Amino acid sequence: MYAIVDFMGYQFKIEKDVTIKVPFMANLEVGNEVKIENILMIHDEENVCFGTPVIETASATAEIVKHGREKKIIVFKKKRRKGYRKTQGHRQDFTEIKIKELNY
Repeated sequence: MYAIVDFMGYQFKIEKDVTIKVPFMANLEVGNEVKIENILMIHDEENVCFGTPVIETASATAEIVKHGREKKIIVFKKKRRKGYRKTQGHRQDFTEIKIKELNY
């Protein structure tokens, strides 16, 4: 059984006991629980249920596993024949959550 959820402005595919990376949640600590209520679609073995736009009776519970930063990406800008070159790096913050249960 899996579900498609709308969480913090992004859509994720979730299953029970699976960890996913979501945008950084600064106000929550490791070990706290998060309730996900915007379930867009649920697929179990034989049935598929779509929401309009969400399924009102469905919800999911997740636990925060850790906070971290992604691997660094390099941003390089250049304008040819002008002598302009600029190199920057960026590391995106994330929160890793583990789906504990999926209620339908």
